[in-house]
Amino acid sequence: MNRRKLGRRADQRVALLKGQVSALLWYGKIETTFDRAKEISRLADKYITIAIKAYDDTVTVTKEKVNLKNEKVALTFTNDGPKKLAARRKLMASLYDLQEIKGENESKSAYAARTKDLKHPLIEKLFNEYAPRYKERNDKQTQGGGYTRILRLGQRRGDAAEMAIIELV
Repeated sequence: MNRRKLGRRADQRVALLKGQVSALLWYGKIETTFDRAKEISRLADKYITIAIKAYDDTVTVTKEKVNLKNEKVALTFTNDGPKKLAARRKLMASLYDLQEIKGENESKSAYAARTKDLKHPLIEKLFNEYAPRYKERNDKQTQGGGYTRILRLGQRRGDAAEMAIIELV
């Protein structure tokens, strides 16, 4: 498979694309050069497809626990199934872990309460927000892929690089 080298060594190129794909999935839209945008589009579509195929694989587990009064209490947990767990681990290895941003007028305690259950916000966003939305879109269109759009902006002043905006559709 031919991939663009983007004028970088392999380790730098991988880090650059990993960061830009993470930013695209977090913010939904970024501005970059056209060649980078094409590579980002390819990777973003791949990661969203992985999330779509595994997002609804869950397992319900019931465990018995003894409380302080020595009574057995049944607790029910919903865990990731094997497909979702494997997909989650693959995405965690392929993307940077971006953290939730504190709101402008949000207090520290409110921010802590809002983010206490989120260990990996970008991965959760992929599974909880993007996967159901694009799964529904795929069912309507009877096709997969095409989750990103690239809009050309023209040449950048200074080095005349072709600029583009890449966004999630």
